[in-house]
This record gives sequence, C-alpha cells and structure tokens, in this order.
Amino acid sequence: MSGEQVISGTILVGDELEPVDGYICVKEGVIKEIGEEKRETDNIIAPCFVNSHTHIGDSVFKDPPLGKYRGYRLERDLDLLVKPPDGLKHQILRRTSYNKLVESMKSSIKDMINTGTGAFADFRESGVTGIQALKEAIDDTDIDNIILGRPTDTEGPESNTISEIDRILKNAEGLGISGVNDMDMKLLEKISDYTRKNRGLFAIHAGEKQRSDISEALSLKPDLMVHLTHANRQDLKEVSDENIPVVVCPRSNFTTGVGMPPVADMLEEEINVAVGTDNVMLNSVNMFAEMETLSKLFGIEDRQVFKMCTLKGATALGLEKNGSIQEGNFASLMVLNGKSNNLSNINNPISGIVRRGRPDDILSIIRA
Repeated sequence: MSGEQVISGTILVGDELEPVDGYICVKEGVIKEIGEEKRETDNIIAPCFVNSHTHIGDSVFKDPPLGKYRGYRLERDLDLLVKPPDGLKHQILRRTSYNKLVESMKSSIKDMINTGTGAFADFRESGVTGIQALKEAIDDTDIDNIILGRPTDTEGPESNTISEIDRILKNAEGLGISGVNDMDMKLLEKISDYTRKNRGLFAIHAGEKQRSDISEALSLKPDLMVHLTHANRQDLKEVSDENIPVVVCPRSNFTTGVGMPPVADMLEEEINVAVGTDNVMLNSVNMFAEMETLSKLFGIEDRQVFKMCTLKGATALGLEKNGSIQEGNFASLMVLNGKSNNLSNINNPISGIVRRGRPDDILSIIRA
C-alpha cells in the first residue's frame, strides 16, 4: 500500500494484545505511530490471522463422502482419505487439470483474504508442478505465504529423489513431508540433511493417527511439526527441548476422528503452538472457526487462542512481517465492527472475537 492512513478504534497492541483506545497511523505499509486517544468509533483493530498449515490443492474437491466409501468410513480411516500416493485426495489431484487446480486454489486464497488471513503455509503436493500452480494462484493477491513442496519420486533411484528435492528447494521455502511412514527412513534422513544444507524449512506431519512415528520424526530435527495429536508428555518435553514449533489442526482432527491434540500440555511445556485449517476438502480456511473450537471445546484461555492463530504462527513460520501491532512493524491488520449484530454488547474485545467472531464482522483489511 502507499500513502498514509489513520485508523481509529480499540487496538490490540503488542505481543500481549492489550486493548488500547486510540489510533494507528500506517504509512507506506509500516505502522508509524500508535496513539492513545478516545474516539467516537466502535472499530476493533487486530492482527490478521496466520493459517499455519493448509493443503489448498484439495480445493478441487470440497465435499468428500464422510460416511461409507468403498466399505470404509472415511472419517475413521485417515490413510484412505489422504495418504500418498493412492489416498482419495491424491487420486483426485492426479486427474485434475492444471488450470482447474489453479482456479480452485485461487478461490481458497481469496477466501482466506476475505476471512482475515494475512499469511499461510501450504504443504504443496505434486512436486515442482504443484508449486508453480500455487504460485500462479497466489499471483496478484495480497497474502504472504510459505510454500513447502513435496517430492513425487520416492520409489526410484535415490539420485532422482535428491535431484527433485533440489528443484523443489529452488522454487519453494522448504519441504512439507507427509510422515515417516510414507517414505524410507534412510532416504528421509538424507532429504532432511540436504534441506538444511540448502537453508530450506523442513516440516513434517507426526503423531496424527498414532504416537509411534513421533520419535523418528523428531530424529530428523524438523523446523516445524504438524498435529502431534497422540503425543504424550515426554514427547512434548523433547519437542520443547528442541525448540520446535507445533501446528495443531483441531477441526481437521475432529473430522477425521483421530483424536484431539493435547494443546494445554503443549502450552505448559512452553511450545510455540500455531494453528492451521489443514485440508480444504474437509474444512474451510476460516480461522474464526478454529478459534471458537479452541476456546469452547479445549478451554484454552482466549488471549492465548488469539495469539496461536496470529502471532505464534508468524513466529513459527518466520513471518514476523505478520506479527504484532507495534510501531515499526509492517501493517497486517483487520478492522472489525464492534457494533455488528454479532459483536455488539461484548465487554472484552479478545474474548468476543475468539468465541463468536465471524468473517462478516470484518470491515476492512489493511496490509503492507
């Protein structure tokens, strides 16, 4: 954005999101001044969301059967739904044209922007072709992103896989691996080492369906872990000791029936916990829904929930540009109507947004 803009309202300022009545002056996309001053406005100004784990290629198929499918119940058989190379989603991706894939992802990206997300991280299937499709979908949109690619050739000669990894790392920020059970462990060790040497981000799913893969995933020294639904306290202590951020996906875990992540224990172990909406075929990219789930079903304190869905995600992904509202930081702001039919009569702006906020409460998005 260019020029200067002044926005007034109740501002959720700094790393602790303290409500301050005042104004923000944004110039050339940077927060130049935050002033305390009571003004006649009901706006609430908050950091934009960071959706820390998505699979938006799934946007081509948003209503999979959640009852019986070929004799199985999909919500109880995660492998049948998403495991590479022959899970239902991968079958659909293989028969989807490039143009349709781009257009469907573009719709989900627009949906993220309209629902208050300023940045997202995507585990992108289909190798370099998949990465290029996502870049094309992102083009000309105002959203920051981290693309974590995934190799397609893991069964052939090792040299072929490493060559593909090299191409991926030249086109993306890193790798997003489905899990240690989907690839030879020795090959995974070489891939993780190669990724680090080339300064890429190495992220991996772990502990989603069972606990048995967590230890091997940890041995790869990942930069980011996703799910840890079945992690015990010792697992979490090791994750904390290694200072590895974790992305939880509560609505996804609920839909697939794998259990619910031990978020409270993660926070007690001082893990940096971020939040993602996961597979678009199962859930919308609406982060308000994730916040309501964490607050009401998990009983996590509202301020902590909002941090997880905004500031903690920015830190986990190295996207400080999308961080807290402070002078000198880039602007990544959503302005909400505190007097909407939904939010009127709330007493605490954080609790109000977390427990009952909706996309239609957003008045505008202000981005650097």
